[in-house]
Amino acid sequence: MDVQRTGRIFGWLFIGTFVTSIPARLLFVSGLGASWSDMRFIPGDTSLSSLKLATFLEFGLIVTQIGTAVVLYPVVRRRFPTLGLSYVSARTMESVFAAIGIIAMMSVISLADSLASTDAASAAVTGDSLVDTYNWAFRWGPGLVAGIGNGLILGYMMYRSELVPRRMAMLGLIGGSLLVVSHVLIVCGAYKDGEPLSGLFTLPEAAWELALGIYCAWKGFRLASPLARELVEHND
Repeated sequence: MDVQRTGRIFGWLFIGTFVTSIPARLLFVSGLGASWSDMRFIPGDTSLSSLKLATFLEFGLIVTQIGTAVVLYPVVRRRFPTLGLSYVSARTMESVFAAIGIIAMMSVISLADSLASTDAASAAVTGDSLVDTYNWAFRWGPGLVAGIGNGLILGYMMYRSELVPRRMAMLGLIGGSLLVVSHVLIVCGAYKDGEPLSGLFTLPEAAWELALGIYCAWKGFRLASPLARELVEHND
């Protein structure tokens, strides 16, 4: 196994999750004509082209985030067999929530298409319900599962294996913990997703994932790490 090449592929896939997820979220918000912290369906204010493009980007997110787990698993399975499989499972579950969100927003698109033959009041109620489904999928996927998978599980494996600098991996452990806490506070009604406090809790996890993607895309995994040396010796 070419450890550095695998690390670079892993890094580019992680960057791909940013390139797809952030524009998709922005397009969903603008396509609904809503605000980040108050996403709802407003009959007549939807941009179908924005919503359709967002669903394609969200599907790209599913591909890239599952790709990160598939690429990483052969690297970590010898040292972390259970955690490596747990990371694959977490990425898969995060993708399931993303898929639920896609289906919900595609249903919003269908509803907006049929507004001419639908009562506006009932359409608004149905549309709000579908948008709520998307929002809850977003909160449980990127809001909770990502904190556990990308933050705690991946951060711990990277810290122990030293495939990336340990200080960077510590950011993942901190960011994942804060993201889980934020999810609990949102579910308990302390504040809404998208409000300033929510963004503050999310920032360390976002910084960790972006730093990890850039570092690995640029340098690959550290060949000086014990796990990388073990893999090179095993291949020899």
